[in-house]
Amino acid sequence: MKRRDFIQKTAASTAFLTLGGLSLSSFSNTDVKRITILHTNDTHSHIDPFAADHSKYPNKGGAARRASFVNKMRNENPNLLLLDAGDMFQGTPYFNYYGGELEFKIMNMMKYDAAAIGNHEFDNGVAGLAAQAPIAEFDIINANYDFKNTVMNGFTKPYEIYIKDGIKIGVFGLGVKLDGLVNKKEYGETVYLDPIEVAQDMTRILKEEQKCDLVICLSHLGYEYNKKVNPEMISDLDLASKTKNIDLIIGGHTHTFLEKPVIVKNLEQQEVIVNQAGCFGLRV
Repeated sequence: MKRRDFIQKTAASTAFLTLGGLSLSSFSNTDVKRITILHTNDTHSHIDPFAADHSKYPNKGGAARRASFVNKMRNENPNLLLLDAGDMFQGTPYFNYYGGELEFKIMNMMKYDAAAIGNHEFDNGVAGLAAQAPIAEFDIINANYDFKNTVMNGFTKPYEIYIKDGIKIGVFGLGVKLDGLVNKKEYGETVYLDPIEVAQDMTRILKEEQKCDLVICLSHLGYEYNKKVNPEMISDLDLASKTKNIDLIIGGHTHTFLEKPVIVKNLEQQEVIVNQAGCFGLRV
């Protein structure tokens, strides 16, 4: 499928599951290859659904409901990629007690392919994240945190390539600037690298050297910022417009509920899909 066709078809037929209510659509053309990309972000240790009497999200969410949906979609199309854009940790007593172990084990059961690193993955320090990282049976992907002087060194990949129905998909990860957001003692000697520069390097490797058909950025940068308030913060919209060769940006951090993907023109005036699924596991 040509890149433009992919962009148009994906933007037109992106499905989301509001956990507790369902809205789905799919391709009807059986002559094209079909892959399914499911993604979550900022689940924040919400293993259980919200209480039935919750004022905003009554009986919504929950890992079991999410797993049921993922299994249903995987049965319908085994060429499925399951991704998370970070902040899997922190938000309920499950994290306070298990330190992230339960979150990773549940993601293993759902057969996630990859996850980005969010700022809350540092809430028990670099050592706390490193203690849980071996549990993950999925790829922990980040290209702009330099962990070489920390105990996290060796537990992450800058990118990974997946083959689904003969389609070569390159996925690389980016994390938000930690300074001012995370206590220095928690991220330690982790070095934050400019995400725009790193993205250009990653896309060169994935598109030009590895010849990927599709390049996905798994981002915990945040969807959009008020530049008057946060002039130095780089968002997914900035990333899309200031780079090239990214086809899809799957975002997190800002807890943004998008009713449909946003299309942004990149440096070469090609279209980039940007999407985010809110927070707390309420949507896939």
